[in-house]
Amino acid sequence: MDQKIIKVEHLSVHYNGRTILNDLNFSIKKGEIVAVVGPNGSGKTTLIHAILGLIPYRGNILVDQEPVQKVFGRIGYVPQRFVFDRTVPMTVGEFLKLAFKKINQRQLRRVLLEVDMIAHEEASIGTLSGGQLQRVLIARALLSNPTLLLLDEAMSEIDIAGEKSFYDIIKHLNRIHQTTVVMVSHEINMVYKFADQIICLNHDIICYGKPKDAITKEVLEKLYGQEVKFQEHQH
Repeated sequence: MDQKIIKVEHLSVHYNGRTILNDLNFSIKKGEIVAVVGPNGSGKTTLIHAILGLIPYRGNILVDQEPVQKVFGRIGYVPQRFVFDRTVPMTVGEFLKLAFKKINQRQLRRVLLEVDMIAHEEASIGTLSGGQLQRVLIARALLSNPTLLLLDEAMSEIDIAGEKSFYDIIKHLNRIHQTTVVMVSHEINMVYKFADQIICLNHDIICYGKPKDAITKEVLEKLYGQEVKFQEHQH
């Protein structure tokens, strides 16, 4: 039997009289890459925050069959926006050590190698491009050896040329370490190729399944309210 790493039952989130998430029910198997797609304001970030236990919600969420508070240390999280003072003189290595003061040099180099940033260990964190910074944030998330990695629009600061490289890193982590990945993304054409499952979210779950089965013209029109250009990838 496939083991579920996330199980969500009757999840609802309300804010200022508005329904952000409405009675969501789904489960995610260990070792899957799952993409969450939908229009702006559809509740994607709210879903990630609910799984992390950062906001109040109704319903039930289990991670590894436990409340998230009991397994928080096994979850890696890369937020949608990471704001910091780029003028602060701090190297990439020093930045990572701030998150985990007890890490040794071997652990530090391991996570930088995982995200192909070992050459930038001594670089100033403020000089990194958007894509490089996102890789460092993933490295930071990997320091806890997570079984679950949550990425909230982690590709938003990455140019088109860097997207495939970024997804290749995610696939590597998933394949080598069996890390379950849940990522919020607007890039439907890319997640179609890389994700095992896709959740189409617009306050309710519009679709959930394998991308080739779940993503149809009708679903996209229902999701975004208009015709969306979509190029099916051939395998």
